[in-house]
Amino acid sequence: YSVPARKVRPRQLVEIRATKSQVMLHTTVPDASGETLLSSHPRAVGRGVVVKQDEHWDGLPTGKNRRTTTGDEPPPPRSESPASGRIGSLQALLNRAAATQIEVGRRPLSVYDELTGTRPFTTNYPTNESS
Repeated sequence: YSVPARKVRPRQLVEIRATKSQVMLHTTVPDASGETLLSSHPRAVGRGVVVKQDEHWDGLPTGKNRRTTTGDEPPPPRSESPASGRIGSLQALLNRAAATQIEVGRRPLSVYDELTGTRPFTTNYPTNESS
């Protein structure tokens, strides 16, 4: 189900309210006028059906100026293969970066369980039998 592009932002939470015939999408935070309804759609008739309104695309890039290929011939390769003896540009950058010289600490995940006071669920329960 689509929502208007101009009314939402990335990672925004929405609430879905559905009846037998309609699906309504609401924002969890009201806008300046106190409205929470983003859009409403007739309920999809089957699994995997896309339900959208074309006006919801307003404000999104159309891709009109996006570069495309003609498909006539493949583009030339960007660089020589690494087997040629030359170091690739990414590797050269990594070799220069100071961050690659920092040693990262390693510890078992159980340390975090100790710090947070949580323990993984287990099915082996300890017994308090004395012998």
